[in-house]
Amino acid sequence: MKLAWFRFLSGVNKTFLPKVYLKPDLEQLSGFDKAIVGWKMWVTYRRLDAESARQVTSADASASTAHTA
Repeated sequence: MKLAWFRFLSGVNKTFLPKVYLKPDLEQLSGFDKAIVGWKMWVTYRRLDAESARQVTSADASASTAHTA
């Protein structure tokens, strides 16, 4: 559920939010642009955490079923 939510948010970010990296001077970002970068980073990190947690859970499940068999 958590992974699906952050995948959805990533898609929304990619579709609707501006691409800040296309600006010529990233050191001169406005406060709004900095907020966009922070939001995108937060969503990206949360999605990566959810994906890694899912992989660990599935690896643990497959290891426990292989161990009991």
